Amino acid sequence: MTTTSDRLLRIAIGGIGIESSTFCPHRSTADDFRQTRGARLLDRYTWTRSDSDLAPLVEWVPLLHATALPGGPVEADSYLLLKDELVNRIRAAGPLDGMVYDLHGAMSVIGLSDAEGDLTEAVRAALDAVGTPEDPEHGRPMMSAAMDLHGNVSRRFADPVDLLTAHRLAPHEDAWDTRERAARKLVERLRMPVGSRRPHRAWVQVPVLLPGEKTSTRLEPAKSLYGRLAAIEAKPGIVDAAIWVGYAWADQPRCRAAVVVTGDDAKLAAAEAESLARQYWDVRRDFRFVGPTGTAEECVAKAVASDRRPFLISDSGDNPTAGGAGDLAYMLGKLLDNDEIASGRVTAVHPGITDPAAVRACFEAGIDASVTLDIGGKVDPNHGGPYRLTGTVTGLQRAADRTDHPGGGPYESGCDLAAITTGGLTVVVTERRKPFHTLADFTGPAEGGLGIDPRTFDLVVVKIGYLEPELYDMAADWLLALTPGGVDQDLLRLGHHQVERPLYPFDEDAFGEGPGPDLTPVLL
Repeated sequence: MTTTSDRLLRIAIGGIGIESSTFCPHRSTADDFRQTRGARLLDRYTWTRSDSDLAPLVEWVPLLHATALPGGPVEADSYLLLKDELVNRIRAAGPLDGMVYDLHGAMSVIGLSDAEGDLTEAVRAALDAVGTPEDPEHGRPMMSAAMDLHGNVSRRFADPVDLLTAHRLAPHEDAWDTRERAARKLVERLRMPVGSRRPHRAWVQVPVLLPGEKTSTRLEPAKSLYGRLAAIEAKPGIVDAAIWVGYAWADQPRCRAAVVVTGDDAKLAAAEAESLARQYWDVRRDFRFVGPTGTAEECVAKAVASDRRPFLISDSGDNPTAGGAGDLAYMLGKLLDNDEIASGRVTAVHPGITDPAAVRACFEAGIDASVTLDIGGKVDPNHGGPYRLTGTVTGLQRAADRTDHPGGGPYESGCDLAAITTGGLTVVVTERRKPFHTLADFTGPAEGGLGIDPRTFDLVVVKIGYLEPELYDMAADWLLALTPGGVDQDLLRLGHHQVERPLYPFDEDAFGEGPGPDLTPVLL
């Protein structure tokens, strides 16, 4: 019998990832997922390359990786299509030492209350069925999950997974580091003797559910909480430490904060997990929005009156990268209600309202044509409906095949775009839901792009929550508008009914002045 010391490890890579708001009328389908297989899947990562130090140790086995722009829940048929392919590819792969499980953790599927729990059980069963090269009949391949810190970690999900880790920064500037950490930890464990490979996992959920815009690691208390993780990981007997804030815009029992500390020293892992969970609970009231906030009207008025340029405003309730529909015209109406903008004395740019019919009409009319269009409010009609806009077509851009990361990112930008200008406002409408996170998203390609430079406008109003790094650096000042939508920052007005109670902030005083909830970790 060969051992891992004299052969290449066979490690599969795959997963399904999306963030899904159950409060969003949008429905995600398989067509919304960027699906990679074979060499394209391996090309997503630097550590799978032939010049990586892992190359002499591992044979990487690509399965299916499917990731989509956040949105509404996934249609059941589409989920089953992707799930079945992933499971069947595992079964066809033959014996495996392990799997890097690359997912988000906040997928909602019509008819399921714990989509990742369901998926993970199926993946675990398929891995167990193929066994390991050392013992095809009885060997149990190891699973190492790399997750977004806005994912959920139910007991059902955590049980089948051997190693769990998550991003430690929000915004997620360490997303690719997280995936690499999951892979390297897995290789490290698989090179150990069989009987000592599987560490203990100290798992505990914390009855707190907060939006990401209140838990950015740029600010306290999240900065200190997440700042502890590397030091805990470095302790003898500890393999990894992770905190999840959970996903606030799904109404499911699993949605809440969680802590997992993984280690060979069960007692130490449990102690560190309880310490992190207790600190999280103790500081729950200290979390604040990552920037100054206000209503849409307040934010527009303050931005117009300011001399800081460009002044950015987040249309946070309809953020498509958190699960919003991306087609609400609510903020469009508030901008044109302002006389300074409507008259052209103040300039503003507002991308990207999803409306394929409006985009088609602009292309049919052509540059410099006058158009009257009912924009937005068709996918999510619950917050004002469409806005009737009369303006001039000032930009057209055909679909471009580009992603946000050279190795393959989650957000495709391959859709037609049109810019319409009225008064001082330029509105960008999109054929498909699309984020605007970088300068290139506005300008487009050198030839045939919109050519919009947001830095030349007084106001830039983006459907986003906290600003991604390039926008953050661009902003001379910034406000977070607490707008309505499928990812409303005001959780209390959304109407959660299925979350497990008591849960902060829904039940402010549920635990009174006593010691609070039982945060004793479970050793898995």
